[in-house]
Amino acid sequence: MAVEAQVERTYGNWRRPRPPGLWHLGLISSVLLIVGLIASIVVIALVGLIPGLVLLALMLPLFLVTLRPDPHGQTPMQRLGMKLGWRRARASRSHLYRSGPLGRTPYGTFQLPGLLAASHLSEARDTYDRPFAVLCHPWCEQLTVVLETEPDGAALVDQPQVDQWVAHYGHWLAALSQEPGLVACQVSVETAPDPGTRLRHAIQGRQDPNAPELARETLSEIVRCYPAGAADLKARVALTFNMVAAGRRRTATETAHDLATRLGGITQRLHATGAGVAMPVDAQRLCEIVHAAYNPRAAELLEEARSSGEPAQLSWDDVGPAAADARAESYWHDGAVSVTWAMSQAPRGEVRENVLARLIAPHGDIARKRVTLLYRVIDPGEAARVVERDLHNADFRVNSAARPTARAVVEQQAARATAQEEARGAALVNFGMLVTATVLDSEELHAARAAVENLAPTARINLRPVWGSQDSAFAAALPVGLFLPAHLKIPEQVRQAL
Repeated sequence: MAVEAQVERTYGNWRRPRPPGLWHLGLISSVLLIVGLIASIVVIALVGLIPGLVLLALMLPLFLVTLRPDPHGQTPMQRLGMKLGWRRARASRSHLYRSGPLGRTPYGTFQLPGLLAASHLSEARDTYDRPFAVLCHPWCEQLTVVLETEPDGAALVDQPQVDQWVAHYGHWLAALSQEPGLVACQVSVETAPDPGTRLRHAIQGRQDPNAPELARETLSEIVRCYPAGAADLKARVALTFNMVAAGRRRTATETAHDLATRLGGITQRLHATGAGVAMPVDAQRLCEIVHAAYNPRAAELLEEARSSGEPAQLSWDDVGPAAADARAESYWHDGAVSVTWAMSQAPRGEVRENVLARLIAPHGDIARKRVTLLYRVIDPGEAARVVERDLHNADFRVNSAARPTARAVVEQQAARATAQEEARGAALVNFGMLVTATVLDSEELHAARAAVENLAPTARINLRPVWGSQDSAFAAALPVGLFLPAHLKIPEQVRQAL
């Protein structure tokens, strides 16, 4: 009897498009370097050798600091820019935040700090009459809706079923590129200690008062002992849409009315990815999620109130921290300390579908851990231009060198494979990752850092602390749909070309 061999599926070919330029320089820096060399030659020819060499000596240090990026891809000039920005923030004391009756926020509220300060929250209903939160970011004219799921996990699940989930997840991401006005997608998986509140209310609500004494004692012991070491895992999806359509800025109400007709289809397609039942998050639930992130000690009280059927009545103006201190490598907020890392390099080579399993799983040294995948969906028309331009740049680097390096040849092959897959109809998505670890005591911060840095190699990714921007990175990792490129002072296209 012949046994059919099961093919082990692997995934890979992630690459970062490189702009045209000399060595590690971008297009603008390469042009400036060439212009500087030409200017030096002209000065040597017209004035003399010494003035030309002096001009060349003054220009070379500016370009040398951009030629040696560190393992995370950052050049000395970029690190210098971050340090200068951090010193400016400390000099203006903008890294400190105080709210509440004794703070500086309007009307004594606990307004959210930083990038979320100008946001406002409302609520609408979709075609299934389900309430969903409408989070508006007026600064960048964008609007976010949040979905919450409870994944069943891959335990005791056959491998063919897991492969189907991965395939449907890829189809779901590809379908997002067809959604009108969609700017970005954010998938956040959060793990926190399970207080056992839901288990206690479920057992107490179903316990028969006439049950035998042994049964009641057994259930009481389960309620008391089961939550020890258990974790609560939540997965949330934030979809960010543009409020500008056909050259006209729509109001939040108009945009929400348009999304209400499409939200049902998005949640149904998400169910096929193994995410479980996806439900829109209402305004009150979103307030609880954000408030528990900034004030972790209030999470148990909020869960207790929701499980008892009387959820806390929070408003969007009262979910921020009472005090926050953004430091260079950590973020202190309401008695808790958080550190956020950013992915600097995706897994190299081929990986399996469980490559992020250990990174996402709960850890004993971390009170709350949040792993957030940031997806930027690229329009199909723009995707074709991106892959063709990237392939042309990769071909240029190989063909222009007398002896091309092995890395350049591999990049050329990867760029060609990406272009072929896009020509067959595959979607193109830019993605990144943020990992936030929160502890309730500053003495536990060292253990949490070591835990995350040890988990990163198991996921085959490189993580670096977001130096000098911990408060912004903390907010970006929350399931609120912040689109970071819209908040940059220097446009992203210019940053990539430098």
